[in-house]
Parts: sequence; structure tokens; C-alpha cells
Amino acid sequence: MSHPSILVTGGAGYIGSHVVLQLRARGERVVVLDDLSRGFRQAVLDAPLVVGKVGDRDTVASVLREHAVDTVMHFAAYTIVPESVSEPLKYYGNNTCSTRTLLECCVGAGVRHFVFSSTAAVYGIPAEGSAAESTPTAPINPYGTSKLMSEWMLRDVASASPLKYVALRYFNVAGSDPACRIGQASPDATLLVKVACEAAVGKRAEVAIFGNDYATPDGTGVRDYIHVEDLAMAHLDALQYLRGGGASTTLNVGYGHGYSVRQVLAAVERVSGKRLKVREQPRRAGDPPALIARAERIRAELGWRPRYDDLDAIVRTTLVWEQRLLSDPWK
Repeated sequence: MSHPSILVTGGAGYIGSHVVLQLRARGERVVVLDDLSRGFRQAVLDAPLVVGKVGDRDTVASVLREHAVDTVMHFAAYTIVPESVSEPLKYYGNNTCSTRTLLECCVGAGVRHFVFSSTAAVYGIPAEGSAAESTPTAPINPYGTSKLMSEWMLRDVASASPLKYVALRYFNVAGSDPACRIGQASPDATLLVKVACEAAVGKRAEVAIFGNDYATPDGTGVRDYIHVEDLAMAHLDALQYLRGGGASTTLNVGYGHGYSVRQVLAAVERVSGKRLKVREQPRRAGDPPALIARAERIRAELGWRPRYDDLDAIVRTTLVWEQRLLSDPWK
């Protein structure tokens, strides 16, 4: 059975492009909307790409109409926590206000399904270092707040219209396409696994540890690292759930266990066979000591079954991708 098109906003970015790749592998009709401010044309392999902003009402309305879109997967956002602290209005404008425009267009076009890229940053600093969907939301940075405000808008729109949604709260995304077709290519990346792998292949002189005095086993921050391929699959599972008549829901996406910064760096050294130069720096604003998913619900509600829950596997795919970028850098 053929379905109408799926609009993927931010589909030229890191996570969005992996979702597009999996959707196309299933034969879905996909159109990508991306302003290419932080995405790459090369990441959109065989789907049509519209270059434009999610906050541009005319562009969005035209894409929804011309491609007969009935599902939107919304990734387009700024995601760098320290930047959100120093430039909060940039994040509220791009992440929250643009999402409002997108939702308005979706309601006007009769879009039925919406899968939203949210974040574990909505939880702030949970008391026990882990968060379930029922954990109170208390973001400690504008990035998390901008995403939580978008969740609220989505909830209220779904209550007032036929649109149904799944909001996925990501934990720490890492890794690359195992076939090395796409990956995280942003310059000056801040994602730890990528940064450490860049150092391992010689693109960086050192790796910084931000904070070594947290109340964690080795003093460094602990995160739930999830492979981007498993995260992408969660979006396809969410789509199947909505097409099957599932009710609107918000779900964590993580493995349910964490690794410290030092453990990640040790894994990169182990897999690469290279010794990293490490520099310890003060804590960064907006970073919680530990943030681990309680993710039983996504398995129960969507039937999500991760395949890459292994730190060395995450590091290995990242290293292969970074080695490719040495000879074929994306601009």
C-alpha cells in the first residue's frame, strides 16, 4: 500500500539524514526541507531537497501541498547547549517560534501524523540521575526549554485537531551509518564521541573533559549514549505506531545505562589503538552530572528493539566515518 509523502525537516542534518536513509530503504516517499545552515546536501542521498526555513510559512505550506504530505518528522533545530546559554533568543526563535509556524501549516494542510525530535534536556538535573517520562520537566538551559515549549504546543494542537504525534526525547546520540554513507559532519562539533574520534584520527590535538568533580564514580559526567541507527529506527517505529491508530504520546529514547566521559575516551583509545591527549577544564554551564534514560515505555508501546547497544560499536562506526572525512571532507 502506497502512502502519501513524509516531510523531514532538518533532513540534511545528522539525525534527520539517517532517518531519511531508513525511510527510503523502506520505499517511503520523502521530501526534505533544510536551510543547510548546519546540514549538508551530500547527506540527502536520493530524496528531493527543498532549501528553505521551517519558519517560512509560504515555503512550508507550498511543500506540504505540492508533495501531498500527511506525516511530518521535525528535526530542524539548533542543538548546542552552551550556545543556547549564551544566545537564548536564537534558540527560542529557531526552535520554538519556527515550530509554531510549522504546526500552523500542518493543521492547515490536514497533516495527520507528526514525529517530533525532542530531548532529554527537558528533564534538567533529575534527582537520581535517570529520567522516566513521568519525571518532572525542569530544563536548566534554553535549548531544553525551547524543546519543552514545542512539546507543549504540539500537545495542545493535537488536543484541538485531528493531528496525532509522537515526541521522542533523545538522550546522547552518537555513531554513524555502518555503511559509511552519511554521518555527523558539522565543523566544531561538540558531541563527545565524535570529538574524541576526531582526535584519534588527527583532526584535533586534544580532547577536553569539562568538569572532573561531579558526584559520579569517576568525577566526570555520565550520559546514555545511543547509536544514531537505533534512534532513527525509533522514528520509523513511531510512524508505524501512528499509522496503526496509536494515541499521541511522549517517549524517551535511550538504552537505560550510561558511560562517563572517561569511559568514552577509554573506548576510543581501545578501538582506535591511539592514545588521546586529554585536557581537564571547568564545568560548562547547562550540563547535568548524569542523565540516563528509563526507556521501558518505548519498547512496550512502539516495539522498539535497538541493535547497536554497544559502546565499542558506536565508537567503531564513528571512527570509520571520521577516517572517510579525512579524504572526502564535506563542505
